[in-house]
Amino acid sequence: MKSSFQKRTLALQDRIGEQGMDLALLTDPDTIYYVSGFCNYIGMEFGRPTMIILPRAKPGTLITPDAEMEMARTMTWIEDIRGWMDGVNGEWALHLRDLLGPFKKLTIGVERSKITPVMLESFQSAVPAASFVDVSDIVSEMRMIKSPEEIKAMRQAGEVAIAMCEAGVNTIGEGVPEYEVALAVIAGGTRKAAEFHSPEGAERLFSPMIHNLQILQSGHDTTMAHSRPTVRKIQKGDPVFMCFCCIASFKHFKLGFDREYFVGSVKDEYARIYEIAIGAQEAALKTIRPGVAAEEVHKAACEVYRENGLGLDYRTGRGIGYSYLEEPQLKNGDKTLLERGMTFAVDGAVTIPGQFGARVGDSIVVTENGYEFLTPYPKDLRIL
Repeated sequence: MKSSFQKRTLALQDRIGEQGMDLALLTDPDTIYYVSGFCNYIGMEFGRPTMIILPRAKPGTLITPDAEMEMARTMTWIEDIRGWMDGVNGEWALHLRDLLGPFKKLTIGVERSKITPVMLESFQSAVPAASFVDVSDIVSEMRMIKSPEEIKAMRQAGEVAIAMCEAGVNTIGEGVPEYEVALAVIAGGTRKAAEFHSPEGAERLFSPMIHNLQILQSGHDTTMAHSRPTVRKIQKGDPVFMCFCCIASFKHFKLGFDREYFVGSVKDEYARIYEIAIGAQEAALKTIRPGVAAEEVHKAACEVYRENGLGLDYRTGRGIGYSYLEEPQLKNGDKTLLERGMTFAVDGAVTIPGQFGARVGDSIVVTENGYEFLTPYPKDLRIL
């Protein structure tokens, strides 16, 4: 029986053939995992790329640094795996020339939205007879609809995100530095993730460790939407905002999840603004169902902001899955019709410059008649 990774590969091969491409050259780590089941922890951003050459009608080839070969053989179903070493025989470009150089003319699909100009130039030099076209939309469209197997894993990712939040809540208090809250979040999420990991097979190579620099602010710094934990000590009356979007990653699935709390007391104006953010998210969620355009979900949230005298028009959400940002997006101009199996991060947010920022966010899956939470966790105003 073919694995889900093999089935995706065959589907992608059909699509690149339909578009007149000879092959796809995949370099985005998320896409590589999507079709091969292989993910490493040091890749393109470290200048040591892994890539897949996927012809439209023949088995693909995985090219990866020699240091990753054993892990690749354990994790992927792809049989043709070729390693390269730094500074030896032209590195990875040697394999490109060996595999593709003999062809006089090729049309190669690359993910232009995911590849750097330097890497594209390197590909063009390695295969000078080829013409390069963008395959990003094809891959993005395939990844929009999640299978029941994928949704099951994303529900587990939601449990991990909730454990992270609960660990943070249990640590927040007067005199506690922001970074101590973040440390608790990492520990809480890691322990929950470990419950879902198997010590057998390829899955044993997935790390349960929660990592990356969390988004977290307290006090007036909640106006800085993407500020990170500092040595600032939390004070009585402070709002404390925790965003898990950059670290809520589990078995390569990435969710959106945000919660905010108040320490000891809350100002009436802060409570009012927080309720507006909650109301905007709720309006957006009520709009979600198959057949609704993505931008309509965004407009529902914006209407709540405008009713309360706020002129906000920022994106209300984004597609989620193997990457932190997927398509479609809940924003002006995105007319993609929602379908069952799409997954989104849906937010409500209000920022009063210099004073206070209120934010809430959840991950959901579109169902036959509406949606279900992947992060079912209370969001009512709570004073710790």
